[in-house]
Amino acid sequence: MATPNHLTGAEAMVRMLQAYGVRHMFGLCGDTTLPFYDALSRLDHGITHFLTRDERHAAYMADGYARVTGRPGVCEGPSGGGATYILPGLVEANESSVPILAITTDVATSSAGKYPLTELDQVALFRPLTKWNASLDSAARLPAAMRKAFREMATGRPGAVHLALPFDTQKAEVDGAEIWADPTHQVFPAGRAAPDPDSIKAAAAALQSARSAVAICGGGPVLAGAGAEAALAELAELINLPIATSVSGQGALAETHPQSVGVVGSNGGVPATRAVVDEADLVLFIGCRAGSVTTERWRNPAPGTRVIHIDSDPAVIGANYNTEVAVVADARLALEALVAELKGATVTSQRGAERAATAWTAKLANFTPLAASPERPIRPEAVIAALNDVLDDDATIVADPGTPCPYFSAHYRWRKPGRHFITNRAHGALGYSLAAAMGAQVGRPDSKTLAVMGDGSFGFCCGEFETLVRYNIPITAIVFSNAVFGWIKAGQNAGFGQRFYNVDFDRTDHAAVARAFGVKSWTVEDPADLRRVLREAIAHDGPTLVDIISQPLHEAAAPVSEWVA
Repeated sequence: MATPNHLTGAEAMVRMLQAYGVRHMFGLCGDTTLPFYDALSRLDHGITHFLTRDERHAAYMADGYARVTGRPGVCEGPSGGGATYILPGLVEANESSVPILAITTDVATSSAGKYPLTELDQVALFRPLTKWNASLDSAARLPAAMRKAFREMATGRPGAVHLALPFDTQKAEVDGAEIWADPTHQVFPAGRAAPDPDSIKAAAAALQSARSAVAICGGGPVLAGAGAEAALAELAELINLPIATSVSGQGALAETHPQSVGVVGSNGGVPATRAVVDEADLVLFIGCRAGSVTTERWRNPAPGTRVIHIDSDPAVIGANYNTEVAVVADARLALEALVAELKGATVTSQRGAERAATAWTAKLANFTPLAASPERPIRPEAVIAALNDVLDDDATIVADPGTPCPYFSAHYRWRKPGRHFITNRAHGALGYSLAAAMGAQVGRPDSKTLAVMGDGSFGFCCGEFETLVRYNIPITAIVFSNAVFGWIKAGQNAGFGQRFYNVDFDRTDHAAVARAFGVKSWTVEDPADLRRVLREAIAHDGPTLVDIISQPLHEAAAPVSEWVA
């Protein structure tokens, strides 16, 4: 233990987390972590540490927590395998502009190069996959490095950072006077960049000249917070502009808003929503990278369409489309400035409400009979319709990228703006939803949270059901059980002559597995039972699971354009 005017490095780490208002963190113990855990045990800091069953899920929990709270998430793990296991969560968060701090402890600096157990060049490992990372080889650098970490996470384009904390650094002395934090970096985005007034004038003029413009929102407006959502709604109403979103952009505008088109693109878009983009003479991208999924491999909008692009990251603008007007700024500040510029101006109505209504009418005409189908195995559409009926407006749904994602993106109609849908769209790793839902429930305890996954994903994450029960986190897990890696089989069905190779596996009784961990569970085979069982599961005051025997993707009418002839 350090002298009265000094702290150990481990104690300084705890005090710096406390100074930044950290109240929850997620992680897994290891030999190199002993001084840090001892400091967490001894000190009065107000931080609740959640012990997970592996480091990957600790990072996913920090990700879900950050997305719903607007505060950086924190995860930790030991050296060696712990550092490699935590990496997938950082990659996903960083590419999704979600700020999480990963602290991985390490072997002592005095052991470097002597072949100690778990030695690994952590800085080299994390460098290409995080926004910033460092090794705290000197305890004196620890407070400044923590301030740097929170500054990097919260400012500019938010992202993931990593700090390696060697064993001997945890025991070395740190000057207590260095323990202070910049409170502006306790939330994100911080240090928002305002737009150049000339670029706003140019964007307004371009919109005034358009006859059938459309806005496509990525995750930027959702990350920017409620002010961005309000400004977006005001812009939509001011010029009757249709608002479409990417999968990550769901929540930028309530999908019951008259100008909301819903999701466009190859995952969750349908012909009716694609038509809104096809007919556009100008596309306004807002906080959207215009990547392969949202634009259906850069076909919609077609090359040559006029483009205005708003993004906080200047590298994104112009990467995929010739851009007429570039607005480098925070989404909220840019939208507020654009609204102010257009107020009082003569603007042609973009017929947004009419175009959005046409898209929803066509989409619902195809969806409704499938949702009401009595078929067995149960159609995914029936699950979406049932959840739309039984969930409150403020519920949060976390979906894995397999079977659940396209159905929720296309057909679950979000009645409130804000972060109510989470899915890992950057790298699409299976097994994300359970842990991210746990983090989201911890961060937003008054909102019901669902984790929705296929049975392939269940196999990646089922150990964390023990964590779920140990902390009595009242999320409901829903498993689409069809005994197949469905996304791949659907691809083989559509593009490879139905040569189904190595994608099927045996059916698991997921309800029995979850029940063995202590989770109250149901199995549903008849669509007539869906609403009753889902209501019971959602109303239960502890963790629950509903195993739904469902139609596989290659036999379904999934809203994924590459599978449609």
